Amino acid sequence: MLGIKRLGLLAALVLVGVAPAAAAQAAAQPSEQDTQYLQAIHQTNLYEIAAGELAQEKGQNQQVKELGQQFVTDHTELDQSVQDLAGQLDVELPGEPTTDQQTALDQLNNASGEEFDRLWVTQGLAGHTQAIQATQTEISQGTEQQVVQLAQTALPVLQAHYDALVALAEELGIPVPETSPSGTPSPGGTAPAPGVTTPTPGITTEPAPGGTVTEEAPVPGGTEEVPVPQES
Repeated sequence: MLGIKRLGLLAALVLVGVAPAAAAQAAAQPSEQDTQYLQAIHQTNLYEIAAGELAQEKGQNQQVKELGQQFVTDHTELDQSVQDLAGQLDVELPGEPTTDQQTALDQLNNASGEEFDRLWVTQGLAGHTQAIQATQTEISQGTEQQVVQLAQTALPVLQAHYDALVALAEELGIPVPETSPSGTPSPGGTAPAPGVTTPTPGITTEPAPGGTVTEEAPVPGGTEEVPVPQES
């Protein structure tokens, strides 16, 4: 009889110990900032992968082709991490490009030769500028450590892409956004596009699932808008 009572007490103690842990785990939900970042960076990856594939197919400049291939590889790898983490945190991700992203891809599909190369570089600069800003915001304002760590991993990749695009833009004579001393795109930077009006293809301009539609979606966690490259 005494043994049964002891077993009952032990079971009760175990349950007391498990309950707070389970409650804490249930309470550990990603913040709005973390959720928006996962959705935004996934949206960026969708565009960059599609645009990179087009660069390999339609690019006239060999560096455009090679950079497009690198973007596909890097953004595919990054997006796998995003999808895995979003699954763990029950964050719903968009399934297709935004309206602006599709418009940008349509422009690329309709361009050829040198026009395609210049348009692809211009769009890439705009998209990576916003992606870097969103990633920096997540690093400084995110609360879910796993999402912050993903952003810390993504930042040098995005920055390397941006730097490569800047070098290519200078070679092709394309104006590039102003940058800070650290080389990070500044919020006020602009990059006039030669001959076209280019929608920003990076951060989503459509609401996240359950969100409110606005004309332009802010970078997750921030209020700065990045001017889209315009004709000078």
